[in-house]
Amino acid sequence: MMELTRTQRAALLTKIEAAVVEKYFEPDFDEARWKGIVNRHRSTILDAQSTVDFETATSEMLTELSPKTLGLLSERTPINPRNAINASFSVQSISDQLRWVFQDVLPGGVAAKAGVRAGDVLVEVAGKPMVPKSEASTEPPFEMQESIAVKIARGKPATELSLSLNTGTPKYKDNPYSQLTPVTTGSQPNGTAYLKVSLFQGKVGIDFANELDRLFAGQFSSSQRLIIDLRGNPGGGIGGLTLMSYLTPDRLPIGYSRNRKMAQERKDPASLPIFDRVPRSKLAIPGLALKFMGKTSVFLYTEAQGKRSFHGRVLILVNEHTTGAAEMVAQFAQENKLAIIAGAKTPGRLVSRSATKLGSGYRLIVPVAAYISAKGTQIEGKGITPDIEIPWSYTDAAAGRDNQLETAVEALRTAI
Repeated sequence: MMELTRTQRAALLTKIEAAVVEKYFEPDFDEARWKGIVNRHRSTILDAQSTVDFETATSEMLTELSPKTLGLLSERTPINPRNAINASFSVQSISDQLRWVFQDVLPGGVAAKAGVRAGDVLVEVAGKPMVPKSEASTEPPFEMQESIAVKIARGKPATELSLSLNTGTPKYKDNPYSQLTPVTTGSQPNGTAYLKVSLFQGKVGIDFANELDRLFAGQFSSSQRLIIDLRGNPGGGIGGLTLMSYLTPDRLPIGYSRNRKMAQERKDPASLPIFDRVPRSKLAIPGLALKFMGKTSVFLYTEAQGKRSFHGRVLILVNEHTTGAAEMVAQFAQENKLAIIAGAKTPGRLVSRSATKLGSGYRLIVPVAAYISAKGTQIEGKGITPDIEIPWSYTDAAAGRDNQLETAVEALRTAI
């Protein structure tokens, strides 16, 4: 790791300060408060004894303004486990000690390929014991482009297993994540089709939309009930529009993003350009780029896919690790009464973010717009409360059962 000079640190801080002033999404953004935060942290950042100290000091400054949405990113930045190893954790008390337990292990991801199962207990990472400080502890981050030795405990009595988590080189530098299987399918009792969406892959969502078309024209064409599992889904691109379109026969308004300028000018969202179909071919991308060039926001509408046999008998599973575009899907379905929402309350992380290049290998991730549903609801920081709450059971997971899915299948059978 090359150490930054004081001049480089000063240049980076100047660019960070300016980027936040220019782009931060809150309509009531307090520039004076932000400059005060920068000034309080300035000497610590500029006088940092190492690059690691610089990154730590800068992160503390950003956290003071926005604990969850601002971030400094480089190739060395540890990433949340949903993106880095395609898994999420729950804090559980085991033998009177708090431990990290794998909760969502997404299909085809780093953790799944290593042999991790839901209910496994994380014991060590790279030889270091992993013990959360409290039940509210933030999930442990993982570095990308690494082979990470971990030790887990499984079963009762617990058997310790040594595994290797091989995180790949991220495809997108602005939103790094390890590749996984975005869509998996199955069936449940009572003629219920099961669709697991682990990620809305791709910024435009072409491949994702084509895969959904294939499934709904084939495997799901005569399904009478449908469960869509969005647990652990960190979001992704615009492909969620196609999934929402399969929930209704009609062309319905979904929502839009509102940036600071739009909010301050009280711009009517009805004046926004409309995006109502994910392209099915990469040949359409130049036309889209031309149509929406320079546009900071669009109004999303569904694609009018027509009537489906499962309409009115859909359940969507969510949890505390369902964020971004996945929350948009759940919110749309709930507000329009197109599906039962079941599971655990989502965290409410639905702002649009962009990456500003800073130089020296750094990017600043800045929230640039808040998502507003067509019915005028903003869930950022609030989340989505399920219609049916089903707490996740570590005991069941450790025994190889998915209590949330089992309960959801029964709830869908009896509710309609």
